[in-house]
Amino acid sequence: PADAPDTRRVLPGVIAGIGGYGNCLGLPNIGGEVVFDPTYAGNPLVNALCIGAMKHEDIHLASAKGVGNLVILYGARTGGDGIGGVSVLASETFDADGPAKRPSVQVGDPFMEKLLIECTLEVLQAGLVEGIQDLGGAGISCATSELASNGEGGMHVHLDRVILRDPTLSPEEILMSESQERMCAIVTPDNVDAFMDICRKWEVEAVVIGEVTDSGRLTIDWHGERIVDVPPRTVAHEGPVYERPMVRPTELDALKADDANALPRPATPDQLRATFVRMAGTPNLASKKWVTSQYDRYVLGNTVLAQPEDAGMIRIDEESGLGVAVATDCNGRFVRLDPYNGAQLALAEAYRNVAVTGARPLAVTNCLNFGSPEDPGVMWTFAEAVRGLADGCLELGIPVTGGNVSFYNSTGDTAILPTPVVGVLGVIDDVERRTPMGWGPDGEVIYLLGDTREDFAGSEWAHAEHAHLGGTPPRADLAREKLLADILIA
Repeated sequence: PADAPDTRRVLPGVIAGIGGYGNCLGLPNIGGEVVFDPTYAGNPLVNALCIGAMKHEDIHLASAKGVGNLVILYGARTGGDGIGGVSVLASETFDADGPAKRPSVQVGDPFMEKLLIECTLEVLQAGLVEGIQDLGGAGISCATSELASNGEGGMHVHLDRVILRDPTLSPEEILMSESQERMCAIVTPDNVDAFMDICRKWEVEAVVIGEVTDSGRLTIDWHGERIVDVPPRTVAHEGPVYERPMVRPTELDALKADDANALPRPATPDQLRATFVRMAGTPNLASKKWVTSQYDRYVLGNTVLAQPEDAGMIRIDEESGLGVAVATDCNGRFVRLDPYNGAQLALAEAYRNVAVTGARPLAVTNCLNFGSPEDPGVMWTFAEAVRGLADGCLELGIPVTGGNVSFYNSTGDTAILPTPVVGVLGVIDDVERRTPMGWGPDGEVIYLLGDTREDFAGSEWAHAEHAHLGGTPPRADLAREKLLADILIA
């Protein structure tokens, strides 16, 4: 809740972290939402979407190819931050008393990130890299196994060569550290000196930690002792597939029977006005300018739409005016009441928010935030939401380019609202043809497109005015959604 003591502590820090990191990198923050719900009190969600632009011929893949090529780790030093981040979060449900195994938080350094970005772009432009991958969850263990798995053979790593920020780290901790601002590159031996020269230019530390082999295995040594010897695909692509029990939650029937359309509604003009004023002041509907004003929305000079627009839009080609628009959306209450349809409603809203700017939606990404998959009801909800997204993307004809899953978002026995946040990206040929939000000049006609029905289940009105969650949410009609988008873009 917006007035909870922990919210008043956490929210300013989240805003400062997003703004500080993005502003230091010189990246405009062009969109997003702030949503409050009691279930997020112990597990605040921060989902981020970053967009880059490049030419097709400049794509570089995460692949360790070329026997004898060298593996270079470069960027920030490896420390204890983030150790156990993914592994602990994948096995612990936190309670209000605090767990025994909270992962240490990764420490971000936006200035190092900026240097790392510029360094990486230069080594790529110079043609010095055969394969490349960032280090994220599970750190070196993940990056090396994925690079080797995508490659032609195997990889051997000398773990004791890793430059450390904390010399007391054990081999296991070095492998699993999630220290930020690190990259792994595959470089031919004759290009190593040039690669290192560029790293020195940008004051980025780099070290050769291994080489590509023809063994078909990922081997890792620690001061001459073999500590890892596995086929890399068993780690990266062919690991165990969970088949957890799934059961439709029994309380769904009672929730759906508690029809929100039966709630008392304002009937007189005075009641309508009073309700409108109260609704406009609720945390989820009130202006978020106090948040967005802390972000730099116009750095680089190519932002053409930003908050509070339905979607953000950036010009990526100043000559042609080519631009991209992006929106992220989800109503967790819809998903709670009907996970299949609720996920499609999130997709439909993001799709519509992009189309209304004049951009044609072309791609989807997501961050699927749920409670513990060890709860059969949560697992069923997750599976239904994924099925809804898959069917919805097929109906709309847009591919899912990536995404991630965040489980174990629970405090004690209370899970967050199922929150599959959907991001949609669209392209517009000329940003001068964009359609901004807001009223036009006097005398223009206002049209309402689409059907208006008595759909109050999962609405902000039902929650804010009646503390109610029940009934059947609006039904997503993606065929009509696609037709509406065609009309908006025409």
